[in-house]
Amino acid sequence: MGGCAGSRRRLLDSEGEETAPEPRPRLLDRQGALWKNAMGFWLLGLCNNFSYVVMLSAAHDILSHQRASGNQSRAVLLADILPTLVIKLLAPLGLHLLPYSPRVLVSGICSAGSFILVAFSHSVGTSLCGVVLASISSGLGEVTFLSLTAFYPRAVISWWSSGTGGAGLLGALSYLGLTQAGLSPQHTLLSMLGIPALLLASYFFLLTSPEPQDPGGEEEAETSARQPLINSEAPEAKSDSSSNLSLQERWTVFKGLLWYIVPLVLVYFAEYFINQGLFELLFFRNTSLTHAQQYRWYQMLYQAGVFVSRSSLRCCRIRFTWVLALLQCFNLAFLLVDVWLSFLPSIYLVFLIILYEGLLGGAAYVNTFHNIALETSDEHREFAMAAACISDTLGISLSGLLALPLHDFLCHLS
Repeated sequence: MGGCAGSRRRLLDSEGEETAPEPRPRLLDRQGALWKNAMGFWLLGLCNNFSYVVMLSAAHDILSHQRASGNQSRAVLLADILPTLVIKLLAPLGLHLLPYSPRVLVSGICSAGSFILVAFSHSVGTSLCGVVLASISSGLGEVTFLSLTAFYPRAVISWWSSGTGGAGLLGALSYLGLTQAGLSPQHTLLSMLGIPALLLASYFFLLTSPEPQDPGGEEEAETSARQPLINSEAPEAKSDSSSNLSLQERWTVFKGLLWYIVPLVLVYFAEYFINQGLFELLFFRNTSLTHAQQYRWYQMLYQAGVFVSRSSLRCCRIRFTWVLALLQCFNLAFLLVDVWLSFLPSIYLVFLIILYEGLLGGAAYVNTFHNIALETSDEHREFAMAAACISDTLGISLSGLLALPLHDFLCHLS
């Protein structure tokens, strides 16, 4: 009897009236939603960049079988960069205002189309079209999903960044492993058509409907203290949605974002200058590794560093990303001098520097977008995340303009 009474027990409020206890299932549902969203954004980051990494590697293989010239190989770089650059330039002008679901569908279809085109390619032109589709998919996906984080708890930025970092590592490893196991590039690509399907499933079936933001706790206090850095001069918000921001409001927010956009551009300029212009020239003859093997190790260590640092937000948060930009530029200068003078005695020192390069690049990416999420108001956040997406692609584009001519110049000297 006492047990039955206990099971029907009611809590009394301050006025002595009965109130029902807060239902525990609601708390469990909230925790379940948090984990579903975290896993959803991790998978979206993984799939968005995974397809791009794998397809680009395959395009280079197929171009080599088609005996593409050096100019055609550079066309791959242009097809890789330009579509993403155009998409990200359009994002602040209104692209981010289009409905999310159609954008995700287009991204998934372009990703699958890139696999199919490159797999069945019999010409350089068809392979380049596949690269263009992969670039569209990756660029549109990044703008879409980073904008989408504005409607979820800020922790999903860390999960998205970790997924994108894992894509570089897992994508390169999976393509290399399957081709080394005996699969042709064509069959390897066709076996990975499940990646675009997983991206669509993660968005449509795993993510929960966004709820009003209430970060709470330490993060809320930190946000309140730091928001004025970007919004102190912004006009008063007219709406809770970025769709109603005036051009003046967008320009004001964008000017505040430059404090974070410029360092990230510099970080990506320096690291891709190293990757595109110097990796092949950092060749050591006093080791058992061939030139091609040394290059693969450089790429693998770089991707490992990116993955670790993009997953490190819970352990290490960096507000002043200018420091990372300066350190990455120092890396570039140091390795450029080594290419010129060859003063480093061991390849293992270069291994450590390249791992460090990846750590700096990944840390700059995740901390930049985390800081932007903290320092923008709710009505500006969606626009701010879309606008800041241009940073990495702009840095890569600028590095490509300078790194490739310098690479040729240094090759002629050696």
